[in-house]
Amino acid sequence: MYTIDIEKRCSCVKKDENLVLPQSFEDRAEAELTALKLVNHMNANYCKKHRFYVTEEGEKLTIRVELSCPQEI
Repeated sequence: MYTIDIEKRCSCVKKDENLVLPQSFEDRAEAELTALKLVNHMNANYCKKHRFYVTEEGEKLTIRVELSCPQEI
């Protein structure tokens, strides 16, 4: 069983009523794809003060939050 969860719930994550975590999957590829889609959605649609990325430890995929994101020039 593969699970996706988030490390820290910043205010952007807490405000997203459609985000349901943790999620569980039988298939590794489906879990990885879902985690990447979530990260892409978060990076594109949240406040841009944070950067989100996925790490994998065994059967656990964790969405991590980089709280201080560099400003774009």
